[in-house]
Amino acid sequence: MKIIAVIPARYASRRFPAKLMQDLGGKTVILRTYEAALQSYLFDDVFVVTDSDLIYNEIVSNGGKAIISIKEHESGSDRIAEAIENMDVDIVVNVQGDEPFINNEALEKLIEVYKNDTEKKVDLASLMCEITKEEEINNPNNVKVVVDQNGFALYFSRSVIPYPREKNVGVRYMHHIGIYAYRKQALLDFYSLPMMSLEASEKLEQLRYLEFGKRIQMVETADKSIGIDTPEDLEKARRIL
Repeated sequence: MKIIAVIPARYASRRFPAKLMQDLGGKTVILRTYEAALQSYLFDDVFVVTDSDLIYNEIVSNGGKAIISIKEHESGSDRIAEAIENMDVDIVVNVQGDEPFINNEALEKLIEVYKNDTEKKVDLASLMCEITKEEEINNPNNVKVVVDQNGFALYFSRSVIPYPREKNVGVRYMHHIGIYAYRKQALLDFYSLPMMSLEASEKLEQLRYLEFGKRIQMVETADKSIGIDTPEDLEKARRIL
């Protein structure tokens, strides 16, 4: 089973323009993410896929592998699908370019899903962690997920799900961590399918998979990701580094 990591790296960002090229301890955010993926030693290969000559040159000039997208894309999945369409791979792991602190243990759990999925019932696997603070639960930048009894995703939302009409009934609020592992065919299917109303409304690409019947196995991890979505996040990452 050939497993690769692909890091979609879009230069523009509504909340934090050019965030991937910001300095993080003497290296750009995207270079740190790329190097962390390499140093996990979990993948047969690692690529950055980008629409930006700046990002492309940043990776290549530092000895890395990068691909320039031919088309304009609405989502990271589309960008990755274009890049891997003709590659001989089985599993593609989408590592977010703005999450330079890669958790090896969490990635190993994602890969283990496919090693155990002998009947190939899983189309995608992704990560989630429990959140308990009210401000985190209510924050629309924290995407929430609800799952069935077997851990398959039922829905993702920026809103609070489930809505707490009744308190103290044992509900756990789960934060979706945007790292995915796809079967290649599921990714190519996504690439050929149109964006529907749920995805368009929430601006969450994973909803396209659900709307077209793909099965997303969620894996719980205790470690929250550290994404860089705002200048404040970047300062926090600098302190952590």
